[in-house]
This record gives sequence, structure tokens and C-alpha cells, in this order.
Amino acid sequence: MTIFDQLFFNSFNHYKKGTLKAKANAIAILYITIVQASLLLVLGVFFAEFFNKMHVTTMSSTKAWVLFVIVALLLYFKNWIQYSGKKRKILNANQKKKTVYGIFTLWLIPLVAVFLAMLFLRLF
Repeated sequence: MTIFDQLFFNSFNHYKKGTLKAKANAIAILYITIVQASLLLVLGVFFAEFFNKMHVTTMSSTKAWVLFVIVALLLYFKNWIQYSGKKRKILNANQKKKTVYGIFTLWLIPLVAVFLAMLFLRLF
């Protein structure tokens, strides 16, 4: 089980116990997509700034943002396929050691990643 699976099931279990039982899976899929997209954003901004310092021109900024949006949509589709069906039930049943993270910690992960991306872009 990967770290993304653990993060998904932590958020899924949190919202399943709360008042959003019917939307728990959709919120957890959206959460894990946001986490993956924010990590992708940090890596993309880091390499873009690195290549800019090395005076390597690979693609324009507009094309890079369009590529990021397309990849984020593909990530959402991949997560929707992966966590909506039988595989989610199998992974949930096979959890051996459950590490429980608080909801504040879970939502802090993408916020810190976006903050790092902004620091790399020097927006602060």
C-alpha cells in the first residue's frame, strides 16, 4: 500500500464517520488528486526555475500551465478509476497497520506543497 493509498483511506475514513457519509468517496478522491497535483506543481516549478537558471528553454510558461492542468485532470480520472470500484474495497480490507492522521494534518500537506511552489516562483 502506497503513501497515497494511506492518505486516501485516512481522508475517506474521516469523512465516512462524519456528516458527509454519502460524499466521503468523492471528497477523498478530490483530496488525493489535490495532493498529487500539488506535489507535481512543486516538482514542475522547481525544474522550471532550475532550467531557467541554466538558460535552457524547453517550453513557454503558458504551455507548461496547460500541461499541468491536463495532467491534473488525468490524475483525477486515474484516482476516480482506482478508488471507486472493487480495488478500493480490496485495499481497504487489506489494511494491516492503520496510521491515523488528523484532518488538519491531511489538508496541511497540499497547502505546504503549494506554499513551497510559491516560494520557488518567488511570489512571496
